[in-house]
Amino acid sequence: MAELGQATLIIALALSAYGMVTPLLGVRRGVPSLVVSGRRATYLTLLSLTIATTALVVAFLDNQFNLQYVAEHSNLAMPRVYTWVAFYAGNEGSLLYIALSLSLVSALVMWTSPSRLGTLRPYANSVLMLILTFFLAVMVTLANPFTELANAPLDGRGINPLLQHPGMFFHPPLLMTGLIAVSVPFALAMGAMLSGRVDDDWVDIGRTWGIIAWALLGTGLLLGAWWAYTILGWGGYWAWDPVENAALMPWLGLTAFIHSIMVQKRRGMFRLWNMVLVNVTFVLASFGMFINRGGSVPSVHSFGASTLGWIFLSFMAVAAVASFSLFIHKMSILKSVESLESTLSREASFLLNNLLLLGVAFVTLWGVIFPLISQLFGKGTITVGQPFYNQVNGPLFLVLIFLMGVGPLLPWRHGSWATLRKAIALPGSVAVGVTVVLAVLGVRQPYALLGFGVSTLVAASIFQEWVRGTIARKRASGGSYPIAFLGLMSANRPRYGGYIVHLAIVMLAFGVVGSSFYDLEKDVLLPVGGSATIGDYEIEFIKIDVMPFSDRTERTATVDVYKNGKYIDTMVAWQGFYPDFRMLSTRVAIRSTPVDDLYVMFSEVQPDGQSAAFRLLMNPLVWWMWVAGPVMILGTVVALWPARQRAVAYVTRPDRASPLPQGTGGERTMSILIITLLIIVSLGFVVYPLVTRRPESEASEELAQQATQQLRQARERIYEEIRALQQEFFLAHMSKEEYQARLAEARVQAATLLQQQEQVQETLAQAEAAVEAQMERITGASSAGVDAQEKG
Repeated sequence: MAELGQATLIIALALSAYGMVTPLLGVRRGVPSLVVSGRRATYLTLLSLTIATTALVVAFLDNQFNLQYVAEHSNLAMPRVYTWVAFYAGNEGSLLYIALSLSLVSALVMWTSPSRLGTLRPYANSVLMLILTFFLAVMVTLANPFTELANAPLDGRGINPLLQHPGMFFHPPLLMTGLIAVSVPFALAMGAMLSGRVDDDWVDIGRTWGIIAWALLGTGLLLGAWWAYTILGWGGYWAWDPVENAALMPWLGLTAFIHSIMVQKRRGMFRLWNMVLVNVTFVLASFGMFINRGGSVPSVHSFGASTLGWIFLSFMAVAAVASFSLFIHKMSILKSVESLESTLSREASFLLNNLLLLGVAFVTLWGVIFPLISQLFGKGTITVGQPFYNQVNGPLFLVLIFLMGVGPLLPWRHGSWATLRKAIALPGSVAVGVTVVLAVLGVRQPYALLGFGVSTLVAASIFQEWVRGTIARKRASGGSYPIAFLGLMSANRPRYGGYIVHLAIVMLAFGVVGSSFYDLEKDVLLPVGGSATIGDYEIEFIKIDVMPFSDRTERTATVDVYKNGKYIDTMVAWQGFYPDFRMLSTRVAIRSTPVDDLYVMFSEVQPDGQSAAFRLLMNPLVWWMWVAGPVMILGTVVALWPARQRAVAYVTRPDRASPLPQGTGGERTMSILIITLLIIVSLGFVVYPLVTRRPESEASEELAQQATQQLRQARERIYEEIRALQQEFFLAHMSKEEYQARLAEARVQAATLLQQQEQVQETLAQAEAAVEAQMERITGASSAGVDAQEKG
């Protein structure tokens, strides 16, 4: 597999470089065939990297320890199910995964992006291929996963024990895909500026891919918190580690971008601001790559042995300088048509929301880079601890959550204090009532009371909007309340999908506040048959079991759990010692309910073999954090609906065989055939557009179709605004006079666009007639030639 992997990586590098250059040449020189050829190279890059990835996975499955990467991250004792985890467990494999992910999203963007984007699309294609070319060049020259060893060992070193966890199947790939998917809105924004098409045509596709990247990063972060909670044994889920922060910062930037791009789509505002957000988010994602690739910031997650940090730091610096230089150069044409009309409006709340999100991101960034600054000034490596982040970012997050409840209640353009007071009266009363009840029940921490109260305000405002909208829709259309609710959700999916995501954030906030202020912890030493209590729980130690394996020794401790004197469960805590890694790995026993988590960590066995040390914790409301994940995904799906489902194929392989240090003759022959076929297909697929030409009338027809599509899109936006105005009026977010005035204005705009579309339709008909006339001339000339040959 080494030969196949090496060859396909080189082919992918050549194709990505070709796909980077040819769209630029095609646009600059006015040769559409070059643009098409470059786009096809993007598709073939995905094919090449898919073959390379398959080759590396097969090498793991076949124990081909002649590959250095396989020998370092696999062994015969490793469970087969962790082959996929081992694939991206190291630097080289994770780079291949990132390149595969980038090629996939690039191909999808080029395949699904509308032709109305015009020259923006090839520029975006070139930017995506430029980023991919960088990753492939680093992989081919400095971090090749297909490097062979001169003397293949009989067994490998094995995978890091901490990675042998179900969360590792999803946490790292989701984070890596999310970080690299940030490249899509960045490439679209760069394409808009490079092409000079700074209108709002790219907004929809930019928003879609922004939400996809946001959801991937958010889900990956939550799974990482779950992994830390269940395996590390310290009872927490977030330690503000630099690598955690490296994914959190671009997630915050994407959150700001998603909200801000909605204002551009709806009101034509914040164009400058959105370009800044895209650039900042991409630079933060690049910083995350630097931290992961051996950056000098200390972290338990990063690839500490890597020497690639300086390369990714250079890439980040070049990306920052180039993107902001282009932004400054194009600033004069990026100004928005509309301006902020009132500080009491939804646009203003989005702007404040974005400023707070960036504030949290840059506070976090300061904490991450502070060790570097302290080293630079000769103060040694001074790390920033968790209290700093909690004290600074905690209040900012509270204000953000408050805005989540108030912002959606404000109307577009301008509102009034009377309307806001009316809209917030019921949610505010519910929040105050819940806060009073919690205080009576014994919740005394001011920050906890404030956190619960603000979270309740957001949840109550969401349910109020749903109830009011459902009632208004039932009155307007009749039918049952469930049908009216589903109709309400489908009428404005982005808005109500956003509400579901906000509800997930509220659940997350409940879990964080409850577990941060009211957790209990106790370390105990128990003999077999002994018991200990924590809160309302009593834990009785039943037995210890020891199971030796070739690469580890496993121990399990069984405990019975009682609550208020009544037996409720039997739990098993696990630990494994790995001599080769000199590492002890744990699996915590957790009994989770909506009220609290009972957390039992089995730490060590005493020399007598009949007693053991345990760490017992009771963490209130943590269950809500893990439920927030599926709710967030549901909200994302609703906001992006309709979504295409991906088919997944599962391949069953025989049990692990003995190691194969060298490829067989049949394997090498197959590799040569695949490489040859890939080269032939690539050349044919890429070169074909270069030898074909389209008639000029066909190009005119395409331009007319693009113009028609643009006008149709604009008209749909006006109709969407009319529907939104009706909804705002039904929900009592504006007065009748304001509603009628803005409705009349929107209808005039729609009528104007309809007239323009009819004019373009006439142009399109003329272009179609020209194409038919040209085809008749070609057919007539061909018939004349045939007649002449027959007479001859």
